[in-house]
Amino acid sequence: MTLAKYPISQIKNRLKNSLLLGNEPSLELVAILSVYFVQGILGLARLAISFFLKDDLNLTPAQVGALTGIAALPWIIKPLFGFLSDGLPIFGYRRRPYLILSGLLGSLAWMMLGTIVDNPWSATVSLLLASLSVAISDVIVDSLVVERSRQESLGQAGSLQSLTWGISALGGLITAYLSGWLLQEFTPQTVFQITAIFPLIVALVAGLIVEEHIAQNASQMPSNKSFKISQQLQQLWQAIRQKSILLPTAFVFIWQATPNAESALFFFTTNELGFEAEFLGRVRLVTSVAMLAGIWVYQRFLKNISFRQIFSCSIVISSVLGMTVLLLVTHTNRLLGIDDHWFSLGDSLILTVMGQIAFMPILVLSARLCPKGIEASLFALLMSSLNLSNLVSYELGSLLTQWFGITETNFDHLWLLVIITNLSTLLPLFFIKWLPESDPL
Repeated sequence: MTLAKYPISQIKNRLKNSLLLGNEPSLELVAILSVYFVQGILGLARLAISFFLKDDLNLTPAQVGALTGIAALPWIIKPLFGFLSDGLPIFGYRRRPYLILSGLLGSLAWMMLGTIVDNPWSATVSLLLASLSVAISDVIVDSLVVERSRQESLGQAGSLQSLTWGISALGGLITAYLSGWLLQEFTPQTVFQITAIFPLIVALVAGLIVEEHIAQNASQMPSNKSFKISQQLQQLWQAIRQKSILLPTAFVFIWQATPNAESALFFFTTNELGFEAEFLGRVRLVTSVAMLAGIWVYQRFLKNISFRQIFSCSIVISSVLGMTVLLLVTHTNRLLGIDDHWFSLGDSLILTVMGQIAFMPILVLSARLCPKGIEASLFALLMSSLNLSNLVSYELGSLLTQWFGITETNFDHLWLLVIITNLSTLLPLFFIKWLPESDPL
């Protein structure tokens, strides 16, 4: 479907036009796409983490949900990494050293998980370090993309965001099925050790980032005020006080902070329905394809639609479709003659497409809101609010899971958790006017 609309030659030209430095394709293109690709590849360990926490560490659904939320903490302090990258160069460079450090840190974290981690506390530390690694590298490549997005039209900016997230989704697609197959053949620890290889790629491609050396001597510092910490903080504070930035950010936070039932559903599908790791790998493969489909649909049909309209429609449709999970939880799908496996695959496909369509406008809107000179800092701040909301979502879901008495074997009230989590996603509709009616740039 994608290749029919966008032949390889057109895709290559679009990539070049989006990420040119001067008149020639920059090697920075390779570095940026490589980092996004690695971020997708790291999904190789996602299932391994879930099974490791459930089976090796014997955590409950509520505990897994809580730990998953805690592991997202580095993504909440992303503005700090953007601030450091924009204002505190290392050896005279603002981008390369941070990418190198992030790659080395990520490799260390995954090796720890694959060798010495044997309790919830050490697992939490290792997952935090792995998350920190990806968060730092994400800030760097996001800042490079944002700098280019601000110089283009709304439609072109949407294309650029679609391309980078498409590359990440492609990495996830490649490793989706492997994530389950490897768990059938090897232990989670072995999967972690394999995963430790990929962050090193980020450290290697960092050398392809093209940037000017910044003089370390204060008397030789450029006159550009964006390099001065006090000026940077002042710009950032002035930006976040603007209603045009604050209100859309608050809307996205409310939307993503509603509780989710992800951990409880994982235990249900593995312990109650008996889904094995290999099949869950197939589900991940389907969802990765669905992500690409969602990106294509947004890029092809929706990128020029107003933010209010696309959010309103996607929220309502996603909430309604999310209720179909009740058929699986209550085993109603069996009465309809639909096998658990086939129902789960189809449901995941549809929900992922809608979720990706709803998520793409967030990236485009965030990029368009960033003033010049503090792109990395403010974009990271906007994304950190999104990540904070995800942490709140997991923790609220964990509390509800505990409250309803859902355990490794008791799923009597899982249907109620599914209803509450889906209805709660409609809450942001009351604040839809906080979004801009047109392009905010």
